[in-house]
Amino acid sequence: MNVRAFLWPLLLLVSAPAAAQPASGPERSFTARDLFDLEVASDPQISPNGRFIAYVRRSGDVMSDRLRPSIWLIDTRGGEQMPLVAGAGLHSQPRWSPDGSRLAYVSAADGRPPQLHVRWMESGESVRITGLPNSPGSLAWSPDGEHIAYSMFVPDEGTKLGTAPARPEGAQWAEPLEVITAVTYRFDGAGYLRPGYDQIFVVPAEGGAPRQLSFGPYNHSGPLSWSPDARTLYFSGNRSEDWEREPVDTEIYALDVSSHAIRALTDRDGPDASPAVSPDGRLIAFTGYDDRRRGYENSVLYVMDAQGGNRRPLTQSLDRSVEAPVWSADGRAIYVSYDDRGRTRVARVSLDGSIRMVAEGLSGAELDRPYTGGSFSVAGDGTLAFTGGSATRPADIVVTRSGTRRQLTRLNGELLDGKRMGEVRELELASSFDNRPIQAWLTLPPGHRDGERHPLILEIHGGPFAAYGPHFSTDNQLYAAAGYAVLSVNPRGSTSYGAEFANLIHHAYPGNDYDDLISAVDAAIAEGYADPERLFVTGGSGGGVLSAWIIGRTDRFRAAAVQKPVIDWSSFALTADSPAYFSRYWFGALPWEDPESYWRRSPLSLVGNVRTPTLVVVGSEDYRTPVSEAEQYYTALQLRRVPTALVKVPGAGHGSLAARPSQSGAKAAAILAWFERYRNGAPVDTVTPSSATAGSQP
Repeated sequence: MNVRAFLWPLLLLVSAPAAAQPASGPERSFTARDLFDLEVASDPQISPNGRFIAYVRRSGDVMSDRLRPSIWLIDTRGGEQMPLVAGAGLHSQPRWSPDGSRLAYVSAADGRPPQLHVRWMESGESVRITGLPNSPGSLAWSPDGEHIAYSMFVPDEGTKLGTAPARPEGAQWAEPLEVITAVTYRFDGAGYLRPGYDQIFVVPAEGGAPRQLSFGPYNHSGPLSWSPDARTLYFSGNRSEDWEREPVDTEIYALDVSSHAIRALTDRDGPDASPAVSPDGRLIAFTGYDDRRRGYENSVLYVMDAQGGNRRPLTQSLDRSVEAPVWSADGRAIYVSYDDRGRTRVARVSLDGSIRMVAEGLSGAELDRPYTGGSFSVAGDGTLAFTGGSATRPADIVVTRSGTRRQLTRLNGELLDGKRMGEVRELELASSFDNRPIQAWLTLPPGHRDGERHPLILEIHGGPFAAYGPHFSTDNQLYAAAGYAVLSVNPRGSTSYGAEFANLIHHAYPGNDYDDLISAVDAAIAEGYADPERLFVTGGSGGGVLSAWIIGRTDRFRAAAVQKPVIDWSSFALTADSPAYFSRYWFGALPWEDPESYWRRSPLSLVGNVRTPTLVVVGSEDYRTPVSEAEQYYTALQLRRVPTALVKVPGAGHGSLAARPSQSGAKAAAILAWFERYRNGAPVDTVTPSSATAGSQP
């Protein structure tokens, strides 16, 4: 099947008004065509004096079918903004010098590798200061403003086996053999990995030759943090002999910039990451936890002496996972972000362990589904800049200080102010399994009137350790514009409700999360929103697992769309991109050590029960839940004569299934078209000549 030829007409069906009538006015519904006009803010970096914010603004480009990043500057006093780095290319990672006079950033143009640039803010002049073979990341200015540290991938020759015969000059031979010896040899979004390691470099801030600081067969990870005297860099990584098979056992290291000597400051079994040095250099803040081989642990904020002693936790009582520690200018507190009940917040944590929330309503840059997220930075005077949005608006730039909150951008005002968006309402319910409270949100069709019932789509989040919330979602809004109510649920296993709630699915996933999801559907029916005779289910990744699990246990849903699923845990554990992680933490045994447990939790074990017409969707370059998982399920359904179709999104990985606007819209259109076949009971047509044998819903 020609996938492009199949998807494009479906995109047109959803994005265009119904038949050949000329438009009588502006389109008020949210359509797939609007995906090309959306903009979203990310990575806000406030200047040390709080006067300006540089941020990354991603804007749709209909000609290139991508969200193009540019860097913009906002004056926090009057709210005026202007582009700093725009035009063709990829522009990212704005970072202020300590005195705020310069801005470093990464920019790529003309298909060349991204390079490090510095802009002098008073003159407006920018200079490229590197000519690197690969992209720099984790930019960090030295406190004296003289150097910029960064990390970069450095290729390695890799393993050689034997000697190939000599090729005659001009001969057209096949590519040489690839010899793979790494435990993790491919990764979603990167494909098959080249031999090599992430290393740390430093370059003069006015240009010059970069100097490599770290060496050896290890990955040295950012973020990077300098000591006040600029003699030491702190980073996290795993430099143990068996680092490839210990995926979460990282330590905090001190790197001497002059001698290149590296010393470990932590030594526990578990991940220690994100070091941040206090302004006076006496303390290091970092995040981590003791590894108990569970599927989920809260990441806790710690502080320790600069030499690694006197380590103590500060947020153990919070029962939420914190990240991105940033010191206050006076060194008395540390800012962190965390998720709480589907919403992202920023807290100020004092050194005595007291915690005060200073911002809420953060939103991330992901557009297709309503995940938690967001980023922030802090000025010297305590002004906080962050990305904030709502259920009907993507992330904008917001500032807050002393309790006063101001939104500085309205990136999608012109587009969305004239649209009828689906209203999002919160649902509180109890699980039928154990009466635990479960939180959910319902996106209603535009123009909903109380008492009106709609066909319902249960849309399940992935992870499974993740969370939905009242955040913008293009998928949900497209489904709502087509007349569906969309149910977003945080079943047990979801984050932002504490470690105990998340670990209810430890070595038991999928399991009673099924009961939580079905209870949410029943609540939407009981509240009068959902038509019990027109129920549909979809979800991606972990949501794909649960979608397949649900239709293996019940025939209540008229149709399903199983997206990028795991179908057989045994095959997944040995073909996914983190093989050292999934078996150890999600099962506690390798597939051949406990095959019954792997099979018992595999949706493939229930495929013999499935009668629900099922669309299977996957990216053609998915290395997280490999394409073979989706293909297994599609083939099993075909052999059982269950109505099915397989949609592969060309060039898309697991995390980039909806990255390109045309494919995001086409994917949503394909799911809607599939559901429409069964919206009123009997299918409009059949997928295969034999599909009617066992496929119609009772």
